[in-house]
Amino acid sequence: MSLLTLTAGDWRATVAPEQGGAILSLDWRGQPVFRPTPDGATDMLETACFPLVPYANRIADARFTFEGRDERLTALDRFAPHALHGDGWLNPWTVEAASDDRIEMVLDWPGEVDADGAGWPWPWRARQTVRLTDAGLEIALSVTNTGDAVMPAGLGLHPYFHKATDCRLSLSAQGVWLTDAREIPERLAPPDAVVDWSGGLALADAPFVDHAYAGWDGQAVMDGGGRRVTLRGGGGAEWAQVYAPVGEDYFCVEPVTHRPDVLNAPPGEQGGLARLLPGESLNLAMTVTAEAL
Repeated sequence: MSLLTLTAGDWRATVAPEQGGAILSLDWRGQPVFRPTPDGATDMLETACFPLVPYANRIADARFTFEGRDERLTALDRFAPHALHGDGWLNPWTVEAASDDRIEMVLDWPGEVDADGAGWPWPWRARQTVRLTDAGLEIALSVTNTGDAVMPAGLGLHPYFHKATDCRLSLSAQGVWLTDAREIPERLAPPDAVVDWSGGLALADAPFVDHAYAGWDGQAVMDGGGRRVTLRGGGGAEWAQVYAPVGEDYFCVEPVTHRPDVLNAPPGEQGGLARLLPGESLNLAMTVTAEAL
């Protein structure tokens, strides 16, 4: 597997296009901003950041109905019965252009189902550009409907941030999706029904969190280890999935274009699902910057 190293100013990143288009490391001034991938790791959930396409997070029971058709998705054994994160993170991407500070890669999905009828039946092309500047990391992600029928779509990015012992997270949103025992969104509640991060909270004091925050203002600030790291989401990133497991040395703030299980959202809900006509695209962006405190 070929790895590409990007550098700019105080920043350095390692990218593995063939491993789901993932970033394996992101460092600033020689210190990890993203949790580094262990040497030789093949589990995508051990990488530093990967793209979510053509949907993000869980789809209940790997089933949904769209345009009157019942669809089944592929559910990995470790997440069954639900489908998770789409297909982009599970397939190799092709490099179209690369330089010392930038890589552009694409993934074409033919629109296929397996012998059991499970899979994403609409064809699409995803494009991901990863770029370093003196200011930090920039990622642009898009998906284009390359078929001849309307296609549901969503996007996300899944960075794993290194958690310093004194790390604090600040994030403002209008609500949070409470989940049932199967980790499927059940109802929208005020942020403090889980954790209200708006005033900043030490991650060491936070309970387990794996929830989608709605009405996100597009920024997350992480202070700790003598620095401030700021994530900003662009495009349609009106939701942020926060994953903060207790006792781990990482946490996730994932900019996404929709809430989990949006393919099963009731009619009329503004859950963020895109409906792409043939040739239409959906876009998402993320930047990560750092400064010393």
